[in-house]
Amino acid sequence: MGWWQINADTLARSRFVVSPLAETFACLKLLHADVAAHPGERAWLDTHLPAHRRRLADDPVTALLVRSGVGREWIADFLTPAPGAGESFEEGVARIRATCPDEARADLAVCLEGRLPAALDRDDLPERAAALLEDVWAGAVRPDWERRRRVLEADVVARTAQVSRGGWAAVLDALRPGTRWLGDSRLQINLNPYPPRDLSGAELILVPVTPQRHGWVAWEEPERYAVVYPCTGALADDGARRPPAALGALLGPARAGVLTLLGSPMSTSQLVGVTGQGLGSVGRHLRVLLDAGLVERRRAGRSVLYSRTAAGEVLVEAGGGAADEGCDTSRG
Repeated sequence: MGWWQINADTLARSRFVVSPLAETFACLKLLHADVAAHPGERAWLDTHLPAHRRRLADDPVTALLVRSGVGREWIADFLTPAPGAGESFEEGVARIRATCPDEARADLAVCLEGRLPAALDRDDLPERAAALLEDVWAGAVRPDWERRRRVLEADVVARTAQVSRGGWAAVLDALRPGTRWLGDSRLQINLNPYPPRDLSGAELILVPVTPQRHGWVAWEEPERYAVVYPCTGALADDGARRPPAALGALLGPARAGVLTLLGSPMSTSQLVGVTGQGLGSVGRHLRVLLDAGLVERRRAGRSVLYSRTAAGEVLVEAGGGAADEGCDTSRG
């Protein structure tokens, strides 16, 4: 199995980073796999797959580049630079475009176990990869980026609270399939028989993405290592958060949206991040829902978490949630 040696100094420097480039590459992986984890992803794929497939059909070299470099077991390193804090999509994709062509070919050869097709023995691979990611960003990610960003930031809030309650080991142990805290300062990052890496003195970056795949790891030795992980499914599935129309008519759309979200416990900060409503508005909705006996609250470490009561569950179900979910047209 592959694992990283992470000392106390590295953990102390660890941080969560929201990356538009990582989100875009995760969406490219989702388009490539065409396997949805929930109805919201299926609807997003149905919307964006036709244009993506036309794009690749018109550009067979880039299509081969994607098939060669975006695998289940290994991703060509130049496609996934380790994100930096505050880095824009444009800054991130510029790093891909600036990759040395020899490096890009070498990375693809690793993915293909040394057998690089003649069609990929060319110098414009970084440019082609960057242009494809720019297309995915412009057509399928950027129009919805503000909502995606709120979802990602809500996940960061939840993970940060988990660090305060249970320490870094509890967070790292559950980031993504194959990731596990082994003790003795060792983080298992996958089940493959790769040599261990010592991260002493490096920065560890944790990057959430909304598509519900397995994520990936990236590094820029020796300064920065990144673990890209799928954020909490309940937050990522927009279809699970859409309030039934009847419930919206009864409570008002904003308040109904808060009640619908609270099928899983969430903090006020998470609700603010996901809904885009102000702190004062979310607080007023929670007060009304608490007074009506539709939600309850409990303390978890330093956080106060809200969730629906039995009465709240009945109201959401009576509002027609099951019928409305089949009409979801949200993204993945």
